[in-house]
Amino acid sequence: MNTKTMGWIRLSTLPILLVTLLLTATGCRSGSRGADRLAEDSSAAQQVDSNLTFNNITLEQADEQGRVLWKVQSEQVVYSPDQRVATVVNPDGELYQEGKAVYQVQAQEGEVRRDGERIFLRGNVVATDIKSGAILRGNEMEWQPKRDLLIVRGNLRGTHPQLQVSADEARASNRRREVELTGQIQATTLDNPKLQLEGERIVWQLDNEMVISDRPLVMQQLEGEQVTEQAESNRAEVNLQAKTVKLLDNAILTLTEPPLQIRGNSLLWNMDEKTLVSDQAVTAVQRQEQVTLTADQGRMEFEPQTAYFMGNVRATGQQNQALLTADQLTWQIDSQRVEAEGNVVYTQPDPPATLRGPKAVGRLQDRTIVVSGGRVETQIVPNGDFNFLPDGAN
Repeated sequence: MNTKTMGWIRLSTLPILLVTLLLTATGCRSGSRGADRLAEDSSAAQQVDSNLTFNNITLEQADEQGRVLWKVQSEQVVYSPDQRVATVVNPDGELYQEGKAVYQVQAQEGEVRRDGERIFLRGNVVATDIKSGAILRGNEMEWQPKRDLLIVRGNLRGTHPQLQVSADEARASNRRREVELTGQIQATTLDNPKLQLEGERIVWQLDNEMVISDRPLVMQQLEGEQVTEQAESNRAEVNLQAKTVKLLDNAILTLTEPPLQIRGNSLLWNMDEKTLVSDQAVTAVQRQEQVTLTADQGRMEFEPQTAYFMGNVRATGQQNQALLTADQLTWQIDSQRVEAEGNVVYTQPDPPATLRGPKAVGRLQDRTIVVSGGRVETQIVPNGDFNFLPDGAN
């Protein structure tokens, strides 16, 4: 049969013709021997099969308004006896929404339904979002146009100029312009520095260029093959265009150099600017020096390695139990030097001491803290001696 476009309605007379053919064959040979009837029935069955099989055709399906729902080219189409299902070989076509093509699809085989509610494709499935260029590949695909739902499952892999993904299943909505990925997910951004995400459920917003997760997610920033930072949180929002990550709910960012861990419930990580901002309570721990800082808010610059803490700041030297509290504090991470301002209080247990003032500078690890302000500067040295110097004294 030559290649042509066929709608379901064009084949609506086939059952009547085929039934008439069978009845005629039976009536004309009613007095013949059993062998003759068997041969004739077999011939009629072959004619039925022939009338339900077509080569190199294009199938179309329209909605109630006459708008195309899908258009599929196929090397071969075999209709079921009731013509409600067509089995297609090597289908290649487009899926439509409101009369506009939204997906291109290919596969090794599949089934299309006369009611237009579902298309199933199997074997090396390729589904391309025409607007964004995102490509989903898998073992199976299902299209439900009335539900605005495209499902690709089985060895799922996705590619896009911004992102590569693998998962168990993808459920795409063209109207919402998003893809929900579930299962064993691994997603990697393609721009440097690369960010690799691992989780069980993410929503990829194509037009907004966002990846959102409402489940625990682990992220690693890669420089080549080396992990430079690792983050995890119960919820996260990744802006692919701005290269920012919003870590929410029990968030942790761990740096390899320096060995620093920052925890909070709201951390904004900017990978391009190499900064981390917390607009809620934040805790930072320097593991080597055993220094812990907490505050109501904070900001860290990875280059240079400087952190700023604001509101109810507490800096603790865990080894010697030295404690410094202030309204705000700047922490030079490389040198471990702190500069505190506003309602500064410094305490240490051995030898016991408590000092107050508007400002303080020094290092908690070796208890070399200078509290200053007003007319008197008080200096504490490691042996416990105190020097009281008037302002301006050398």
